[in-house]
Amino acid sequence: MLVALNLLFAGGCATSEVPPKKKLISTGEVRFIALGDGGEGNDSQHENAVAVAEICEELGCDFALYLGDNIYDVGVDSVDDEQFETKFEIPYAGLDFPFWVVMGNHDYGGSGLGTEFHKVQYEIDYSDHSEKWTMPAAYYSFVDQHAQFFGLDTNAIMWDEGTAEQQAWLQGEVDASESFWRIGYGHHPYISNGRHGNAGTYEGIEGVPILSGDTVKDFMDDGVCGQMQLYLAGHDHTLQWLEPQCGTEFIVSGAAAKTTDLEGRGTPTFFETDASEGFVWISLIDKVMSAKFYDKSAALLFEQTVDFSE
Repeated sequence: MLVALNLLFAGGCATSEVPPKKKLISTGEVRFIALGDGGEGNDSQHENAVAVAEICEELGCDFALYLGDNIYDVGVDSVDDEQFETKFEIPYAGLDFPFWVVMGNHDYGGSGLGTEFHKVQYEIDYSDHSEKWTMPAAYYSFVDQHAQFFGLDTNAIMWDEGTAEQQAWLQGEVDASESFWRIGYGHHPYISNGRHGNAGTYEGIEGVPILSGDTVKDFMDDGVCGQMQLYLAGHDHTLQWLEPQCGTEFIVSGAAAKTTDLEGRGTPTFFETDASEGFVWISLIDKVMSAKFYDKSAALLFEQTVDFSE
């Protein structure tokens, strides 16, 4: 690549002209929900979906971010697998907006180990069979008004499958972005007070390849921290808004169909609960982000607004 460099000569000295800072698109209004670990087809998933419909009718929803473990327990065996119907289409039949989907470890089979890597293609291909399910690739980005969203394949990162390629793709997308808002989402959390915990010490284990999530931590340190205002994840079946670390806000919303206990791992939070299934509703109005957490009866649990104006 050839780079043009303008030189100004004054008193025999040459100085490079600093290129102007890229002006980002910073006005607009985007409203969405985020929820993960929903693929059970159980009563709780259905009840939670009714609550989502109620809140979206009241507040408006442009789309959903669907945060992995879309089909329990071992994913699907083909694009025609009936589980797409029983664990996605039927529970969310009352919702008429797109679900932007990413993979979870259970979607990749292996009894939750996430080792059957061919299964990603079934979920990608299902996008052509559904009016809601939207998954153009194993990882991808999309733009809505003044926000760009980056869907990550964190299970592949866990197993260090194509991590360098995904990292290069993400950095290229971030560098080229013209959106003020940069929102990442994937299945595995960076930080969490749930059972799985923080990347690098998943399950309370440190220094064990794959199990500890060291590759996820390294990926997030390089590609998410300080480069995105917000990263959303599931994996832990709780609702959490953790205090920001490394220049980024972190939300866990993995309670679409069931809950697991918080473990008291000590990571500071603004809000956390394991008391009910639920979801988070988020609005991005110009440079202001508001988030509201709801349980499966559509009761408001917590809300907070953050102004990211420069």
